[in-house]
Amino acid sequence: MALKSTDDKGIQTLAIHAGESPDPTTGASTPGLVMSSSFVVDEEISFSANNLSAETPFVYTRWDNPTTQRLEQKLAVLEQAEAAIAFASGMAASAAVLLAHLSQGDHLVISNTNYPGTAEFARNTLGRLGIEVTPVDTSASANIESAMRENTRMLWLETPSNPLLRISDIAAAATIAHANDALLVVDSTFATPIATRPIRLGADLVVHSLTKYIGGHGDAMGGSVCGSRALIGPLRGEALVHYGGVISPFNAWLIMRGMATLPLRMRCHEHNAIAVANHLERHDQVEMLLYPGLESHPQHRLASAQMDNFCGMICFRTAAPRRVARRMMQQLEVIHYAVSLGHHRSLIYLMQTDDLIGSSYCLDGDELDRYRAVAGDGLFRLSVGLEDAADLIADLDRVLG
Repeated sequence: MALKSTDDKGIQTLAIHAGESPDPTTGASTPGLVMSSSFVVDEEISFSANNLSAETPFVYTRWDNPTTQRLEQKLAVLEQAEAAIAFASGMAASAAVLLAHLSQGDHLVISNTNYPGTAEFARNTLGRLGIEVTPVDTSASANIESAMRENTRMLWLETPSNPLLRISDIAAAATIAHANDALLVVDSTFATPIATRPIRLGADLVVHSLTKYIGGHGDAMGGSVCGSRALIGPLRGEALVHYGGVISPFNAWLIMRGMATLPLRMRCHEHNAIAVANHLERHDQVEMLLYPGLESHPQHRLASAQMDNFCGMICFRTAAPRRVARRMMQQLEVIHYAVSLGHHRSLIYLMQTDDLIGSSYCLDGDELDRYRAVAGDGLFRLSVGLEDAADLIADLDRVLG
């Protein structure tokens, strides 16, 4: 039988059981995988997605699917949200929120350094559609306050941010956004619901790339949006059905399986990251290191108040980063030199400053100076995995010299 209540259960129990129950026909303990694209119906159903409702039975997997529905229920419970909707990727989820809730003449305030795909979509695509975009350093609430306008309809935070690991005060941002009748959207991919539940802090919508920590194994792409039923419901009809960023039921099943160990994995990610960060911070070849779990992080106090887990993301700077990156490609044995993050294996990649500034962030003036003061010519973004910390440290020492 399914859980009678989720209010009195711990996070590890919820990660395993929420949204799941034994199969009523076979008694199977593990949720089945429903790959069918079509479903037989025994009543007249509208062919228009505009007429979808919570009572609409399964008709077509682009509209809804039993496996995907279980994933969405589990996500909503972990995020302490009323509802959730799954997409084919984190970018599909982000684009859905931005396009469904913003129109020509509206204004968006967004973190000025965040996931490059979101940054490029906001600056290029939304601008082309007549939506004004103001990127600011949202780690300072005063910057958010001064950027708000009469036509601001949305404030978008990413905390911790990619790649600078800036922390934004979600509760303060919610106060500012709602005072201006704007939605607060938080990309919480780095934090996961194990670290932060943005809706409890006042956010309206929470976005995740499920490809990262929540799936956790680097073998399934997905994205999600969590929030109130009033905000999530319209996304299904417009953004999911009409934009078409539908997650494969197989990927939904893989991600749901990965979620069962999410609390345990996040505990290990944090444990390893603290060990690696402490070592690298003392390394004579490391010029600068940022990790929210260290007191040296400029926003460690806010991170401690807002996060129950500091996750496994570290960024650091070295001299001659491109030369170091070439050594990593050739000599790393345990850590993979590869993009993405949040997987069970450790991944590292050089985020080159000129590349990001030219194609994604388009910073200039003081904002560019502040970015370069931290990143120099480039930052190494290290996603610390579940291997033995001593082996990760030895691997890094080998390439850093």
